[in-house]
Amino acid sequence: MSASPSISQSYAEFHRRSIQDRDAFWGEQAQLIDWHKPYDRVCNYSNPPFARWFEGGQTNLCHNAVDRHLKDRADQNALIFVSTETETEKTYSYRELHAEVQRMAAILKGMGVIKGDRVLIYMPMIAEACFAMLACARLGAIHSVVFGGFASHALASRIEDATPKVIISADAGMRSGKVVPYKHLLDEAISLSPHKPSKVIMVNRGLADVSPVAGRDVDYATERAKVMDVQVPCEWVDATHPSYILYTSGTTGKPKGVQRDTAGYAVALAASMKHIYMGKPGETYLCTSDIGWVVGHSYIIYGPLINGMATIMYEGLPTRPDAGIWWSLVEKYKVTVMFSAPTAVRVLKKQDPAYLSKYNLSSLKALFLAGEPLDEPTATWIADAIKRPIID
Repeated sequence: MSASPSISQSYAEFHRRSIQDRDAFWGEQAQLIDWHKPYDRVCNYSNPPFARWFEGGQTNLCHNAVDRHLKDRADQNALIFVSTETETEKTYSYRELHAEVQRMAAILKGMGVIKGDRVLIYMPMIAEACFAMLACARLGAIHSVVFGGFASHALASRIEDATPKVIISADAGMRSGKVVPYKHLLDEAISLSPHKPSKVIMVNRGLADVSPVAGRDVDYATERAKVMDVQVPCEWVDATHPSYILYTSGTTGKPKGVQRDTAGYAVALAASMKHIYMGKPGETYLCTSDIGWVVGHSYIIYGPLINGMATIMYEGLPTRPDAGIWWSLVEKYKVTVMFSAPTAVRVLKKQDPAYLSKYNLSSLKALFLAGEPLDEPTATWIADAIKRPIID
């Protein structure tokens, strides 16, 4: 009897097929998502360096992240919002997430947002930011999320370039127990930008005083109350339809808008959740990034939800209220996959090591670290501390 192939052999074959038999390989991965209309061609690379994936097909990111799971897991956890800054913790099932996304979509639709329009999202790490991203995808609108830490001039350049019809923001975020007001930065950015949005939706958390601009600013809670039972169907879009614009940091000249498609992005995420992160539907995923970065788009919002997992959206620091906060979340929500950055681990390395042995981490399959080089001492330290595989 022949021996079963080793992990390295099976991986080598898997990798070889992805390179040498590209279309067959990605055609298989495309079965991991739902299609409204089947595609005609896996990849059109006739105009390098631009690839057009799954031409002729139609799908929707929000359908794949939310609606398709209602049949089998409507009451399973979908979004777990945790803020150690405001001491808030709230869990949304797939059914509840579906309802909230439809409400946000209805508000946007009422403001005239249609397929192809841009919506800029300038928000802290709160549940409403997730609703906003998914609502845009639901309508076929293109979201542009701007990191909440950016100041007015950085925000203004992104408003000018993306020309959003609507902006969604909040009164404030919080960091290290201190309120970080957003509204005055947004108002200044809009005044600096030649492009003016027709409406601004404000999520008021009660953290900072806001002065609404008459005729432009609307209160999210007030608008939400008007559309509690509304139903907004998904807008089916071409596979190559843009899903979002995300800007580079601007450290080397003017920020550059990077545009992602819909189906290629969805298939790549679904494949990575299965083959790289080993996540399974019904499990819980914790990514410690921010939705203002591409990792947050892919592995806080879309990836875990497309895969039928629960995702934790965390507002706070890795050391507040203490250095055990992330590990307490792993224990409480039985996190199976965790994704962070080497810098965060180096911060935890300086804390009391007792926090690493205080919690039951048996649910965790692996800790993935990315975003910068992972040095060997840091990798060895965290591997010894949590007794779990560390994947760079």
